[in-house]
Amino acid sequence: MLYVNSMASLSNSKLPFQYFHYYNKHSSKCFKVLTPRKSELQLQIIRASSSAAAPDVDLNTLESAISKKDSEAVKEALNQLSEVGWAKKWSSQPYVSRRTTSLRELTSLGIKNAENLAIPSVRNDAAFLFTVVGTTGFLGVLAGQLPGDWGFFTPYLIGSISLVVLAVGSISPGLLQAAIGGFSSFFPDYQERIARHEAAHFLIGYLLGLPILGYSLDIGKEHVNLIDEKLEKLIYSGQLDAKELDRLAVVAMAGLAAEGLKYDKVVGQSADLFTLQRFINRSQPKLSNDQQQNLTRWAVLFAGSLLKNNKVIHEALISAMSKKATVLECIQAIENAA
Repeated sequence: MLYVNSMASLSNSKLPFQYFHYYNKHSSKCFKVLTPRKSELQLQIIRASSSAAAPDVDLNTLESAISKKDSEAVKEALNQLSEVGWAKKWSSQPYVSRRTTSLRELTSLGIKNAENLAIPSVRNDAAFLFTVVGTTGFLGVLAGQLPGDWGFFTPYLIGSISLVVLAVGSISPGLLQAAIGGFSSFFPDYQERIARHEAAHFLIGYLLGLPILGYSLDIGKEHVNLIDEKLEKLIYSGQLDAKELDRLAVVAMAGLAAEGLKYDKVVGQSADLFTLQRFINRSQPKLSNDQQQNLTRWAVLFAGSLLKNNKVIHEALISAMSKKATVLECIQAIENAA
């Protein structure tokens, strides 16, 4: 058997030949082979071809399918791109298998305050209400210094603002949440949290083979539009099996996992937990409370593991989504980072 032991070129690099030293381990003999020297142009071509992820591909079909919101066409286009070696990350994690998971595993993964992940955050709500009450109280005190009847009635009018806010929250919670969402944008980490959260849903869905047709980072409209016609039918009919429930659970918990890996306190878990519960309610067979809790922990663990293993890709996707990139540009960001 022959092994390349070393390579030595002739001292004059301009000569058109080079020597390769070969060693035969059975005969213990070393000999030289004279081979033509590759030109610099040939070497550049070899380097370019070896570094390229895949030959030039046509993304027009994928772009057209995304614009038409055709999930089956998007899947078909991505499957074809995967076959030619471009969409390497698409459906690269098609199999998931649920298992018993403990909180200690989440902590070991790097999830901060794992025991509080399922507790809805009231940070934004409390900050909003405190600001409203504090501001109106301060203005009421100042208004009390006005002369005459103005100093009597104005504080009452200003103080009633807090009662109006509470009344709106009771009658139309959606309006109050919209106001809280707008107020939350003043937090320094708000936009980065949203981008990290939604990018996690996008990336995990892509890795699991769920077509993404759109997304939004706008206040009150944060979402990633993952549509699979087959899964939609199973969800609406209440016939999700354990395999499909596991896939959807991992995608649903991806945003929560992304925040848990980065921040001490998760604030965007309410919608994710609501979505997961909806999937659980539409699944067969029905899960007990303990099984539902384990599914939640396992899904966070699985999603968090995928995010850690694809950290560079996740960061590249966060950057693209923060710049309002199109879905196609986001997919390109994933594949280029890979």
